[in-house]
Amino acid sequence: MNFLAHAFLSDLKNPIQLTGNFFGDFVKGREELQAQSPEMQEGVYLHRAIDTYTDAHPVVLQSKKRLFPKYRHYGRVLVDLYYDHLLAAHFERYSSTPLLPFTKQVYSLLKEQRKHVPQRAQLLLNRMSADNWLYHYRTLEGIGQACRGMSMRSSFQSGMEEGAKDLEKHYAAFEQEFFLFFEDLQQYVNTWKREKKAG
Repeated sequence: MNFLAHAFLSDLKNPIQLTGNFFGDFVKGREELQAQSPEMQEGVYLHRAIDTYTDAHPVVLQSKKRLFPKYRHYGRVLVDLYYDHLLAAHFERYSSTPLLPFTKQVYSLLKEQRKHVPQRAQLLLNRMSADNWLYHYRTLEGIGQACRGMSMRSSFQSGMEEGAKDLEKHYAAFEQEFFLFFEDLQQYVNTWKREKKAG
């Protein structure tokens, strides 16, 4: 899953855990992880649990399969982004808080915990919050901008700049797959959190 989903599946009452879940990909290696606070470690572990569950889910594999002939392994990146778009576009289905105030709250909490944000993610947080990427994920135009940005940052020719076109072309299929998958993911995360609390 991408940034919006990781934020949504976090406990906003625990901003350090949110930070770990949001920036889990930026904490590299065991030593770097063990240097973090317990709350930050828990957030990183939650991030990794979400990613592992997502990557193995049959519905997600179906979404990736649709993109594989054109994008190869970059299709996985696009599916994560597509699902963030669909979460943003249908946010009222999952949250009583509207998307815009939710995203502003997330940025505010992350900035308050800036000392816990990995150094390599500091610039990303600044750019993301300045242009409110999470909120703009809700539109195809916003996803198009994200796809072009990822394509520019890719080390190889990815073709991801065309990602929004393929989302639009297969929109109904990706949307239905997201609805099925996200219900399962929420149940999985709730179980994961309960088991963590139980010790």
